[in-house]
Amino acid sequence: MSVSRSRVLDLMKVQCRIFSSTFNPDRTRTGNKVLRERLRGPSIADYYPRRVATFKDLKNLYPDLETWDDDEEDRLEHISFLKARGKGAPKKKRTGNESKKIFSGKKKKAPAPQPS
Repeated sequence: MSVSRSRVLDLMKVQCRIFSSTFNPDRTRTGNKVLRERLRGPSIADYYPRRVATFKDLKNLYPDLETWDDDEEDRLEHISFLKARGKGAPKKKRTGNESKKIFSGKKKKAPAPQPS
């Protein structure tokens, strides 16, 4: 004795209504399981400590105040040493014409192999 499909579907509808789950007779992937989960954003944000003021923030708030940031001074000193040795970062191009000026020369052709 087999039960008709429509009767089983009706039973599934009632079951889903009672247990407050989604009725999905075709069993298609809907992502409902993921959407029911608790959001992770607030707990992750609470895990990390609040950001404290940095030297940069203090400088912006009080421009009259003289501050000394050792890390920034070391970085600037290192960059100046690199530039003195010619190892610094290249200058940025301001316009499209400047970048074309550098490569305006003709390309060198490879020498043809000598027949032997």
